[in-house]
Parts: sequence; C-alpha cells; structure tokens
Amino acid sequence: MEEAEALCDRIGIMVNGSLQCIGNSKELRAKYGGTYVLTVTTAASEEEVVEQLVRSLCPAANRVYRISGTQKFEMPKQGLRISQVFQVMEHAKSWLNIAAWGLSDATLEDVFIKVASESDISSV
Repeated sequence: MEEAEALCDRIGIMVNGSLQCIGNSKELRAKYGGTYVLTVTTAASEEEVVEQLVRSLCPAANRVYRISGTQKFEMPKQGLRISQVFQVMEHAKSWLNIAAWGLSDATLEDVFIKVASESDISSV
C-alpha cells in the first residue's frame, strides 16, 4: 500500500472483481478513513483498564484488535482533540504500566480493509 500511495496519483480499490472506489490517496483517506488509530501496549492484565481509559476519551472508540497486551483502537476524528489524547496518555503512564503508545492517522491499508469489509457485508 505504501508503494501505491507513493507512486500513483489515482488508486482504485476492487473487491470480488468489482470497483468499489477510486481517487487519490488523500481523497480516499478523507472519505473512508475519518479516524485516528491509537495503539497502546501494556501488561495483559491491564487491558480492560486501558479500554476504559480510551472510552473515557472517546465513547465511540472501536477496539480493532487485542493481542497479549497490545490493543488498537479506531477513534472518529470528529470531536476528538489530539492534545487531549496526549495529555491523558502521558498522565496514564504515571499510574499504568504503559510500555508504548502511539496515535496515527488512518492509512491507505486501513481504508482498503474498511472498503473490503463493507463490500463483503453488503454482498451477503
């Protein structure tokens, strides 16, 4: 996906032989991304506490995966301030055993996964 983003000025996403969307990477991320991705790594015993912390930041947060202490959440951009996420996570480091955390914009791969899963749901 990184190569497509770097080399192509228009990208089309096909699912099951059908073109689902087309546009440049910025347009596709704006239309289908619309989320920040928060990744937090803690001890496995603290996963539920981390989920509650993230939900206090953004009640609409969606946990994408949880694997042995590492959790990934999608949080809608609307109504969420990046500065607030940084403040809460830095404060949480003082009372939680947070090994690492990161906040990123939705990637083109995230867009592809979302478009593909929506297409699979609509074809059922």
